[in-house]
Amino acid sequence: MSSSTIVTPWQDELFHLFKAGGVRQVAYVPDAGHSSLIRQVWSEESMTPIPVTTEEEGVAAVCGAWLGGQRAILLMQSSGVGNCVNMFSLISNCQFPFFCLVTMRGEWAEFNQWQTPMGQATQTALEMMGIHVLRADTPESVQDVVSAGFDAAFEGGDSVAVLLSQSLVGRKKWGVQ
Repeated sequence: MSSSTIVTPWQDELFHLFKAGGVRQVAYVPDAGHSSLIRQVWSEESMTPIPVTTEEEGVAAVCGAWLGGQRAILLMQSSGVGNCVNMFSLISNCQFPFFCLVTMRGEWAEFNQWQTPMGQATQTALEMMGIHVLRADTPESVQDVVSAGFDAAFEGGDSVAVLLSQSLVGRKKWGVQ
C-alpha cells in the first residue's frame, strides 16, 4: 500500500506543536497517514517513538507515560479505534488526560470496503467511551483543531481524539511507488 509521502505544512505544524507542548513519547501503529510525523519523532532526540503492535497497547503506553510524568500522544488509524474500546475504560476510570490523532479511512475515495464500517463508526465509538471528538477536514483547520484538543487534554485533563479526514490525509492506493 502506498500514500503520498509529500510533507505538507500542516504536518510540520503538528510536529512543532507537540514538541513545544512537551510531548516526550509518541505511541503508534505504523500508518501511511502518520508517516511524516512518525519520521520526525524518530529524528527528534527529546521524543521517544513507541511502535506498538495493537492500538490498545498504545492507549496503555500513553497512560503509563502520564503516570511517569511525561506527556504522550497516540497515533492510529480509524480501523484501530474498534480495537481500543475496552482499553478506553482505563482512561475514564483512572481519569488520565488522553490525546490521540486518528487518520480516517472508509470515507473519501476509499478503495477497501473493509475499512468503511469502522470508518463510519469511529466518532460514535469514541464518544460512547467518553472521549471528546474534534475533526480537521482542511489543511487550514488542522493547527487550530489539534491545538485546541491538545490543550483540552493536557491543560484541562480531558480525553480527546482528533480525526484527520481521509481527504486531508490523502488517497491510499494499493501498489508500489
